[in-house]
Amino acid sequence: MRILHTADWHLGHSLNGWPRDAEHRAWLGRLAELIGEEEIDVLIVAGDIFDGINPSGEAQRLLYEALRAFRERRPSLVTVITAGNHDPAGRLEAPSAILRSLDVHVVGTVRRIDGEIDIGHHLVPIRDAKGDVRAHVLAIPFLRAADLPGLSFAGEETGVSPVVAAARAFHAGIAAAADAVADGLPVIATGHLHCAGGTESEGAERRILIGGEHALPADVFPASFAYVALGHLHGPQSLDGGRIRYSGSCFPLSSSEIGYDHGVTILDLDADGIAARHVAIPRPAAFHRLPASGAIGLGAFEEALAGLDLDPGLPKDLQPFVYATLQAEGPASVLLSEAERLLAEYPVRQGGIRIQRALEEGAAAQSLLTLDETNPEDLFVAAFRKVNGSDPEARHLSAFRDTINGA
Repeated sequence: MRILHTADWHLGHSLNGWPRDAEHRAWLGRLAELIGEEEIDVLIVAGDIFDGINPSGEAQRLLYEALRAFRERRPSLVTVITAGNHDPAGRLEAPSAILRSLDVHVVGTVRRIDGEIDIGHHLVPIRDAKGDVRAHVLAIPFLRAADLPGLSFAGEETGVSPVVAAARAFHAGIAAAADAVADGLPVIATGHLHCAGGTESEGAERRILIGGEHALPADVFPASFAYVALGHLHGPQSLDGGRIRYSGSCFPLSSSEIGYDHGVTILDLDADGIAARHVAIPRPAAFHRLPASGAIGLGAFEEALAGLDLDPGLPKDLQPFVYATLQAEGPASVLLSEAERLLAEYPVRQGGIRIQRALEEGAAAQSLLTLDETNPEDLFVAAFRKVNGSDPEARHLSAFRDTINGA
């Protein structure tokens, strides 16, 4: 039996104002081909299908067209989708009655009956070609504080985080209910959270805070789970010897993800257990950081742009993204204007432009000042320099002083 684990599609995402719909359509098309080529039996999508709680009609259309394409490629495919922190859980579950006819199982919320987990809602049996159940997928969506039993911050200090203790209790309870039904067959659980030890990226991943807790330890997942398919962190990575894995997002969602090897995880389940492998999927649009590290002058930036292998025939919504870090050789506003003019002359999309001012000699050795040693205007000037790469002009200082004085 072969299972494909993916997550963090973020349909409806935009980057610096550029919509990603065309990239998503191309990526989902390649995923459909891979499902057919690899003869996938089960598809798991571990949260953040959408980029926001109010997805556009186009984002929803992308999802449903993709599910249909997957099924056409692999008529016996079973799909399990769980909600992430970005998803509208109720809206995701709403078409469940129709999707079940395609063997698509959607779990957006934790469901209980008389206070007990409705295991029938969360546990999806996986059958082989003969109709025999070979494994179960335990669909656990993004957990909110209300989903964690006994979560309380009152009482005596035990030295154990109340959130961690409640998360352990939740997973232990749902695992026991699943094991009772699975009767020794492998249970593959899903989750959408930051697991301690995982590497997060800046600019796209919201920090999930439940009662002030940012990351949960891997031991919240009971050993009875044969595999844990996680979503939320966008870089493909594994924990606990590979038993717990993030498949990663479909392609870069911020500049910090340019170096990621985006793709999916494929699991082979047999009598010997589960073997996982990462399968890369090419990016529908290229990403370039100029320079690869550090900063360059405007002239060198123009040369670097000219040296890129660009295809003028690409549609705008599939053209490469370019990120630039420029040395502060003059006023930041002038540099930004010139850089934007240069980018407009090439078949690329502007991902972002940063202006970096070189450290003056001895600057690295300067010590931090206490609040008593500075004043609000000094802090404003320092912040302005950091953001803009140049000193504030008189009009900026005047506006700041008016604000401070309540004008």
